Amino acid sequence: MTLLKSAKPALLVHQLLYPSLYLEREVIIDCYIPTGISSLNNISLLLINDGQDLPKMPFDKILGSLLQTKEIEPVFCVGIHCSADRKNEYGTARFLDYKGRGAKAHLYTAFIMLELLPFLRSEYQIDSFKDKSFAGFSLGGLCALDIVWNQHYEFRYAAVFSGSLWWRDKSHLDKDFDEDKNRIMQKQIRNGGYVPWLKFFFEVGTLDETEDRNSNGIIDSIDDTCAVIDELVNKGYNPKTDINYLEIKDGSHDVATWARAFPSFLKWIWGTGSVNA
Repeated sequence: MTLLKSAKPALLVHQLLYPSLYLEREVIIDCYIPTGISSLNNISLLLINDGQDLPKMPFDKILGSLLQTKEIEPVFCVGIHCSADRKNEYGTARFLDYKGRGAKAHLYTAFIMLELLPFLRSEYQIDSFKDKSFAGFSLGGLCALDIVWNQHYEFRYAAVFSGSLWWRDKSHLDKDFDEDKNRIMQKQIRNGGYVPWLKFFFEVGTLDETEDRNSNGIIDSIDDTCAVIDELVNKGYNPKTDINYLEIKDGSHDVATWARAFPSFLKWIWGTGSVNA
């Protein structure tokens, strides 16, 4: 274990290496641990894909400041660094995209469920968590949503920042491409069941991309995200209480934009409604 420097006394950051049998690699894990509490037992857990991007925000300052001012309840955040084979480890576990990407997503899911969660409980002597959430950026956001949706018995919240919700099993250039039939995450939700405890946060920037494959004047990132939200609403989720959609004007597909959005997610789920500087 390596203790990384923390910018706030309300937070410690541990960096760990976990030798995953499923992924056949050492996974770098950054654990952001609130101080001033007697135990991590029954604390909320937030897993975050692309954990290597968190120091660029910097996430420790964002989280530490919110904890310091008591704007949020204590939450144990774990940033999981991606591998060089990111496009295969992330994705949707049950379905490959049209280029065959996501071939290791089922192994990544196994790593999360069968290796990482038991390891965190053991390493930090946690009998149980209050609740579990998963967040991610871009393709990591798609992966986080896929895991929460399909492992809903373990999770309660999903956060998707600039999610790759275009992920599809057929190229949009194919003559018979149909958005409703070929976008994978939307189809999974449509064919799935209603799980009443799940809640969802989505962020998209208006400058996330420039592509507009259906020429409707709306960039694909917004279209694809709104399509997922529509499927959730059709499934029975309340758009006012179960779903939080944040569209950032002039926001881009980058760490700086996600850093702007992250406090909104943290306060939506764990906000205390008070500021005690």
